[in-house]
Amino acid sequence: KLVFNRYGDQYFLSQVWIAGRTDGQELARTSREHVLQREIAKSKTKPEAIAVAINTMLADPAALERMHRNALEAAQHEFYWEKERSQPIDAAGKLITGESFENIRELKRILKSEHRSDFFRCLTEKLLTYALGRGLEYYDVETVDRIVARLEHENGRFSALLMGIVQSAPFQKRRNLSAVTDAGPAQSLENGVQARLQP
Repeated sequence: KLVFNRYGDQYFLSQVWIAGRTDGQELARTSREHVLQREIAKSKTKPEAIAVAINTMLADPAALERMHRNALEAAQHEFYWEKERSQPIDAAGKLITGESFENIRELKRILKSEHRSDFFRCLTEKLLTYALGRGLEYYDVETVDRIVARLEHENGRFSALLMGIVQSAPFQKRRNLSAVTDAGPAQSLENGVQARLQP
């Protein structure tokens, strides 16, 4: 069973009664519902206008069906979030290196104090992979080391990371794929083979 609050010609779901329960689940009022409640209290809506609105809704089965469907969706949504809100968030954890933390502040403290260079290295590798458009290879280790050292020197500033990547040799010397693909893949492959066969 669904119970609605009516404000003029607008209906808002107020309670949901589930079979087997002796009381209904009261739903929180929306801000729009509070505004309409104040407006109607000021204007003192006449009972005749209310009766006309109810008769209009009953005469239009499609409108009644839409109202019912919207009310059920709202009730399902409200029950889902009520269940989610009632469960506490467990932010505790343990790193693979053995350090435990109870909340995000402790995790930040651990990363900042004990794993600072590991964090810089991981972030550098991920961003450099994205910037180069390829995975990192053994010959990229020196570039990563330089960027991490630069981050350490500049106290972890993001601009140091970004400029380190942009000014790095792998980024500056990456291949221009548009020049290779303009000739078409078969043609560029053939040209490469012919160039290697020339004495």
